[in-house]
Amino acid sequence: MKTLLWQGIAFPSLEYFSLQENEDYHVVASKIIGSYQQKIYSASYRLIINKQWEINEFLIDSEVNAVKNTLTGRKTDTNWEINHSVDPNFKGFQYIDISLTPFTNTLPINNLQLKTGDSKEIDIMYIDLINSDIKAVRQRYTRTDLHEYLYENIVSDFTAHIQVDESGLVLTYPGLFEKIAEN
Repeated sequence: MKTLLWQGIAFPSLEYFSLQENEDYHVVASKIIGSYQQKIYSASYRLIINKQWEINEFLIDSEVNAVKNTLTGRKTDTNWEINHSVDPNFKGFQYIDISLTPFTNTLPINNLQLKTGDSKEIDIMYIDLINSDIKAVRQRYTRTDLHEYLYENIVSDFTAHIQVDESGLVLTYPGLFEKIAEN
């Protein structure tokens, strides 16, 4: 089991994260608390991830300024059931990107297994916890070094050079997240 703390910078926060691996899948459990523009939030998420680092199931409980929200997702074949209803907008998607955590960058980083200089565009289910929104977005990952990736959000033109450890977990996501402890 791996446990670590991430500090949110742009969205001041603290995340207590754990990753447990077994024979067939990875289980992630995490808790986040923080604030952003007069919004105080907390979130906890639980993810079931296969050995290829593809998300199979998620449960996210969040609260923003005392307004609670629960979001569930379960992949069946190529379809996604979001809150127990199939959502055709996410057919064939392999990844999710949960705002307020750097962990979900690990999913494509580990799954794509890019060689240095290689790049890949992917479809992502983006989950905005502050605004209780979920939408499809297009992202690109380029491996620039052994432990560095260029992340690009195709729609917004946002880019970042993400530093990761040997497990693909984010060490530094400039201006957004920083790993501050690990056990």
